[in-house]
Amino acid sequence: MAEIKDSFEEETPENDFSEYYALKIDPSQVHKSKMEHKHAIFILGQEIAEIMKENEHSAPNRIAARMRELAQRTEKEIDYLS
Repeated sequence: MAEIKDSFEEETPENDFSEYYALKIDPSQVHKSKMEHKHAIFILGQEIAEIMKENEHSAPNRIAARMRELAQRTEKEIDYLS
């Protein structure tokens, strides 16, 4: 997914991955918890789907909504475990 993000940023630098970057986590950070990585994947997936839905409206819209749900769920789990 990080490579997809990189590709989107190369093609269109104004694509918005601000929520993902705000997490300050990337795939190479082994000191982060599995739950934090999982949450970052869902956030990144949501943002990729949001960008895709601007071009295609049905499937990416559903993917974005589902990724948002999963991100919210893992965020609650992270808060619970902290």
